[in-house]
Amino acid sequence: MPTSSSQESSSSAASSGIAVPSALQSPEGNTTIADAVVQKIASMSARDVAGVYALGGGAARALGAVRDRIPGSSQSAGRGVSVEVGERQAAIDLDLVTEYGVSIADVATAVRRNVIASVEGMTGLDVTEVNISVNDIHLPSDDDEDDTSAEPPRVR
Repeated sequence: MPTSSSQESSSSAASSGIAVPSALQSPEGNTTIADAVVQKIASMSARDVAGVYALGGGAARALGAVRDRIPGSSQSAGRGVSVEVGERQAAIDLDLVTEYGVSIADVATAVRRNVIASVEGMTGLDVTEVNISVNDIHLPSDDDEDDTSAEPPRVR
């Protein structure tokens, strides 16, 4: 039961305006986490949710698809994710493309829950908000159109 009393004292200290020490700050030193780290964690955890087809808006996805085909170019794991990271907190914005037929509200709730759990668990930062913008819906016919649009080579 010592954990509940320590949690109670932490929450009462936080509500009374007293600064609560962060897991990232200790007498031995401070830990800072780069925006790119939080961006990658959020990206990977959002992609893990069923119903998420892709991250990023149309232009970002098109540019990313071209970049991914260039040998030696780095893949953008954080495409469609922007973050603000402070000493103790992080705020995250996601641009999603969902699968056709899934509940967008349910997908957004699951993404938000997964991103918060992953970022807080891996970094120790408190995620203050996860804003989600659904930019497109992926239709099953979109895959079929891509396959038929490629013409056979004229020269062998």
